[in-house]
Amino acid sequence: MKDTKTLGLRLTLWLLLLLIDRMTIASYNNRPLNHLQPFPPLKNDNLLRAARGEVVDRVPVWVMRQAGRYLPEFQELRKQHDFFTVCRTPELACEVTMQPLRRFDLDASIIFSDILVIPQALGLTVEMHAGVGPVLPQPIVTPEDLKRLTPDGALSRLTYVGDAITMMRHKLEGRVPLIGFTGAPWTLLGYMIEGGGSKTMSKAKAWLANYPEDTKLFLNLLTDVIVDYLEMQVEAGAQMLQIFESSAEHLSKEEFLTWCAPYLKRIRDDLVERLTKKVIPLVPLTLFAKGAGHSLKEQSELGYDVLGLDWTVDPVEARRLVGPNITLQGNLDPQDMYRDAGELRTLTTEMVHKFGKSRYIANLGHGITPQTPIVSMEVLVEAVHQAL
Repeated sequence: MKDTKTLGLRLTLWLLLLLIDRMTIASYNNRPLNHLQPFPPLKNDNLLRAARGEVVDRVPVWVMRQAGRYLPEFQELRKQHDFFTVCRTPELACEVTMQPLRRFDLDASIIFSDILVIPQALGLTVEMHAGVGPVLPQPIVTPEDLKRLTPDGALSRLTYVGDAITMMRHKLEGRVPLIGFTGAPWTLLGYMIEGGGSKTMSKAKAWLANYPEDTKLFLNLLTDVIVDYLEMQVEAGAQMLQIFESSAEHLSKEEFLTWCAPYLKRIRDDLVERLTKKVIPLVPLTLFAKGAGHSLKEQSELGYDVLGLDWTVDPVEARRLVGPNITLQGNLDPQDMYRDAGELRTLTTEMVHKFGKSRYIANLGHGITPQTPIVSMEVLVEAVHQAL
């Protein structure tokens, strides 16, 4: 009798654990992994559909730097808070992320942050100087300086980004998907060696010739932190990720394939492996390598779902190079946003027609610039949605 009761209790416990396990797995798609409450259901999933190659109701559109200096409400907020305080304060980051959505019928939001939060987490000081941009007053000059970096615990110094992502998913109430992002290894290395933005990247490029093995160590260190960072963003609720290789334009094709492609591939492969092991659904990954139109075919072989194009790339040629199974994103020249409304509408409509409705996400070919007229964003978004 005692054995029968024991067996019954064990069976009941086993069934209860099985039920909990199945409920947990089934809820992964619609809950923040570090919170108990589920996220609101998504109402407009055209961005994610386009990324996966599925049928869309309309061509989705969003704009790099859509939350930024061209908006007067952003300028007002910045009068009260410095740039990195906004990045590090989830409530402020969410407010800035929401600002363009209040004005425009966009199909995506992208969390307000900056690619240089990673150098900060690694122990470097990053300052935002008015009229100059980011400045790193103590850059990495020689391989000996790599000892100053603090990769251990770097992710713990980036949790404010995850907090902002989770908060933003709730604030969106399912309106549109939320994109997370990071800078890519070569681009981050460039800032950390140059001490800020550079028109030539001469100091960083000198490392490729003078310290090739140390450069590989540096790029691998950054890659490790980036994978941790992106994994955390997905766990926090990011529904899509974009990797910005914004300084690819300073490299030849051979250099890009040597110093960018292997690390970009490892980011994708390691992230997919980690999420799969944790039974976390994969999110679409976008690679935007500005100025690397010479390597589109090779980029298409790295495993990314979406490739971003800058404004110098012909959409028809890009599609020929990457084939039919990768989504393309882009690629209106940001300077076209200064044209009159009629011209801008015509150029936007022509762009969408070149890309087509399948596997396409409309965007600019780089970030929107600070003096862009508000009306141009209105025209762009409306023209994209009405083009097909």
